[in-house]
Amino acid sequence: MADLPRAIRENLHFLCAELDGQLSAVQEYFQRPETASAQKVMLRAGYADNLRARVHSASQKGLGARKLGPSQRLLLQNMDMVARNLEMLSRLARRSLFHAEQVRNKALLRPEAYPKVIKRVRGGVSDVLDAIDARDSRQAISIGQIKSRLDDHYDQMFRTYTRDMRGSKHTEDLANSLLAANEIRRMGDALQGVSEAILSVNIGQSVQFERYFTLRSILSGNDSRDEAIELEPLAETRSGSAISSVRSRDGDVDAVFKDGELSKVRDERAGVKSWHSIYPGLAPRILSYEKRGQSAALLIEHLSGQTFEQILLGESEARLAEAQKALSTTLRDIWKNTRTDEPAEMASMRQLASRLRDVRRVHPDFAAQPVRLGGLSLPGFDALVRQAAAREKALPAPFSVYIHGDFNIDNVIYDPVEQRIRFIDLHRSRYTDYVQDVSVFMVSNYRLQIQDGPVRDRITRVAEDFHAMAARFARSQKDTSFEFRLGLGLARSFVTSTRFIYDKAHARRMFLRGRYLLERVLSCPEGKENRFKLPIRELFRD
Repeated sequence: MADLPRAIRENLHFLCAELDGQLSAVQEYFQRPETASAQKVMLRAGYADNLRARVHSASQKGLGARKLGPSQRLLLQNMDMVARNLEMLSRLARRSLFHAEQVRNKALLRPEAYPKVIKRVRGGVSDVLDAIDARDSRQAISIGQIKSRLDDHYDQMFRTYTRDMRGSKHTEDLANSLLAANEIRRMGDALQGVSEAILSVNIGQSVQFERYFTLRSILSGNDSRDEAIELEPLAETRSGSAISSVRSRDGDVDAVFKDGELSKVRDERAGVKSWHSIYPGLAPRILSYEKRGQSAALLIEHLSGQTFEQILLGESEARLAEAQKALSTTLRDIWKNTRTDEPAEMASMRQLASRLRDVRRVHPDFAAQPVRLGGLSLPGFDALVRQAAAREKALPAPFSVYIHGDFNIDNVIYDPVEQRIRFIDLHRSRYTDYVQDVSVFMVSNYRLQIQDGPVRDRITRVAEDFHAMAARFARSQKDTSFEFRLGLGLARSFVTSTRFIYDKAHARRMFLRGRYLLERVLSCPEGKENRFKLPIRELFRD
C-alpha cells in the first residue's frame, strides 16, 4: 500500500515479527509446558506495546494533517486498529500462559490440544502485512475466519474441562485450564478485528466482518464484484443500521446498501412493498434482499435529489419553497387516496411513556417528581403524561391514512429535476392517524442543532407552513380534533427527541415545550377540544 506512511509500515512489520516470536514461544510451551518457555513471553511484555504506541503516534500525526482525504483518513485509522489488535494478541498470549502456569498437574491442562491452534494464529499474523500491501480482501477474510476455528476449539475444550470437573478434586487446576483456553479463544476476536480493519480500507468504509459477507452476497445477486465497487457511508441510524452508497469504479452511484437487525430490515422491506402497492412511485425499488443470521441487508435503488434537511440548511429560498410545495401536494394526495373510515389511535402518550427512561438516561435532570415554587405546586411530568393519555384515548382520530411512520426531514427526498418527492426509511409505515407524521416532521425541523439566526427563522417558517397545510387538510375532512391531537403529538416528539440531543440548553428548550403543551392540552375543558388552538409561531421560535 504505497500511501502507507513509512513509520507505520516499519513498526507494523516489527510488531508482526515480535508477535511471531512470542506466539512461537507459546507454541513451544504447550508442546513442553516449562516455566522457562512462559518466561520468554512474560519478559517481553513491553515490546509489543511500544511498537503499537509508535503506530498510534504516527497515525495521529497523519490524521492531524490539514489536507487529508477520506480514504487516507480511513487508512490511518484502520492501521491504528490493526496495531491495537496485534498488541492485544500479545496480551492474550501472556494471559493464557499466566493461567496455564497456575495449573499444577499439567496433564489436566491437556497441552497437546493447543500447538495446532497457536500455529493457526501465527499463520494469520504472518498474512497481515501481505494483505495490507496487496489490498487483498480474500487474504483478509482468511485472517478473520481463524476466529471460527478458535471458537470451535474452545467449545471442545470447554466440554472437556467441565466434564472433568464433575466429582474432581482438581477443580482449581481445571478452572485455570479453562481460563487459559478462553484467552486463546479471544485471539480469534483480535484477528477478526485485524481483518475488519483491512477490509474497511479496501472497500472505503468501516465494516464489520459479517456485514462484509452480507454486502458481497447481496452484490453478487446484481452481477457486481466487490473489487469493482466502492462504499461511501451515508448515515448510521439511531437503531444501529448502517446506510452506504454503493459506487461503481466509474463514480456513478448505483444503489444504497442498508443493513442492520433482521426485524428492522425485514420491516423496511415490507414497508417499501406496501408503498409500491398503495402509492406507486414514492418508495425506492428493492434490488436485493439478504438474510444472514440475526442481521439482514437491502440493496435499494439510489434516489436522485436531496433530503429536505439538506435543502432547508443549504439551498436557496426558491428551492426550499419548491420542495415544500411538492411535499404538501404529495402528502395531501396520499392522505386523500389512502383514507379509510377506521378510527385511529395515535397513542402518542403511550409512546412518550415508553421512551422516558431513555430520555432520562441522557438527561437525568428531566425530573418525574412534583415541583414546588414558593406557594405554587406543579405536578410531576409523569403525572401529566398519564392524565394526557386518558384524554387522548377518549379522542381517537376520525379516520386512518397510510403514513410514513418515521417522518423526519432526512427521510424525505426531493428531486428538483423531476420535481417529485420520494420517501426512504419506511420500516414503520402503517395505517393510523396522520397527525403522527405531522408532529414528527415539525419537530425534526426544530431539533436541528443549528443556532444561526436566519436558519432558525427558516425552521420556524417551515413549521408554520407545514402546520397550515395540515390544518387545511383537517378542515377539508371535518377533522375537528386535529389541533388537540397535534398538541399531544408535538409534546411527545419534543420530549422523546431530547434523547438524541447532547446540547443541554437545546434539549431543555425542547423538554419545556413538551411540558407546556401537555399543560395546555390538559387545561382544555373536555368537550371543547374542537376549539383548541396551538401557538405554532411561539412554539417554534427561539
